[in-house]
Amino acid sequence: MIGLEQVYQLAGLMFAGFAILSLKDRTDKRRWFNMMLWALIAFSFLFGDYIGGVANAFLAIAIVVVAASGRTGAAPDASVDETTRIAGAKRFGNWLFLPALMVPFIALAGTIFFKLVPGIVVGSEATLVSLALGALLAALVCVLWFRAGAVAPFREGVRLMDGIGWAVLLPQMLAALGVVFALAGMGKVVGDLLGYVDTGGSLLAQVALYCCGMAAFTVLMGNAFAAFPVMFTAIGAPLLIHGHHGNPAAVAAIGMLAGFCGTLVTPMAANFNLVPAALLELKDSYGVIRAQLPTAALMLVANILLLYFLGFGH
Repeated sequence: MIGLEQVYQLAGLMFAGFAILSLKDRTDKRRWFNMMLWALIAFSFLFGDYIGGVANAFLAIAIVVVAASGRTGAAPDASVDETTRIAGAKRFGNWLFLPALMVPFIALAGTIFFKLVPGIVVGSEATLVSLALGALLAALVCVLWFRAGAVAPFREGVRLMDGIGWAVLLPQMLAALGVVFALAGMGKVVGDLLGYVDTGGSLLAQVALYCCGMAAFTVLMGNAFAAFPVMFTAIGAPLLIHGHHGNPAAVAAIGMLAGFCGTLVTPMAANFNLVPAALLELKDSYGVIRAQLPTAALMLVANILLLYFLGFGH
C-alpha cells in the first residue's frame, strides 16, 4: 500500500531535481553550496530510513553547517522580466488561483476516499498521501495549462527554495526539537513549575493556562509541533484529560490551534513571517507579524472558549 515512505521518496526526488538544476546554473556564484544543501536534504528523504540514527545525526549537522555558511541563497532572477509577469497575471486573472486551490481540495477528497476504500493507502497516512497527490496533480495541471515544459516546476521550485533558503528546514528541525524535549522529560519539569500557578481548581483557568502556554512555547520555539509534546505532557494529559475527563481529541486539536496563534507573532517562524516580508520587499521586516497580532489575540481567546465549551461535555 502507498504510505509515507512513497511520499518521502517523492520529496527526495524533488530536492534531487533542485540540486541538479542548482549545479547547472553557471551564472549563480552560489550554485555549489545551493547544490550541496538540496542534495543533502534529498539524501535524507531518500535514504534516511536505511542509514541509522547516528548517520542521520551527522547528516543533519552537515545540512546545518551548509545552511549556516551564508553561501546559499537566491541569485537575481533574470529569466522573466517584470513586464512579462504582469502581462501574464492580467491575462489569466483569478484563474491563477485554481492550481493552488486544487491542493487542499484533493487532500480533503483523497482523505475521505482512501478511508472509504481501504487497501490502496495506509489509513493513518491518507491525509499526507492525498496532500502529496494534490501537489503533484496541481503541478501537472500547470505544466499542461501554461505549456511550460516538464522542467518548469523544478525550475520555479528551486527559485522559490533558494529565496527561502535555510528557513525551509525550520519546521522539521523544530518539530524534532519538540520530540527531544518531550523524551528528555521537559513536559514534567514544566508541569511541576506550572503547579505553582494557583488556578483554584477552575477548569476555565486551567484551559486558559494550557492554551496560553501552547501559544507562549510556540513563540519561543517557532513551531506548534515542537511546543505540543511539552504542553500536552505538562497540562493537557494530566489536568484536562485525566483530571477533568476532557475529550482527548478536542484537547489535542484545539491546543494545537492555540499554538498556531503563537506562530503568527514570532520571528522564530521565519518561513511564515520573515520570508514573506523579504519576498514582498516590505520596508518593515516585522510587518507581517504586526499585521497578524490582533488576529492572533482574538483567535487565542476563541480557542480557549472553544475548548472550554466543546471539550468537557458541559
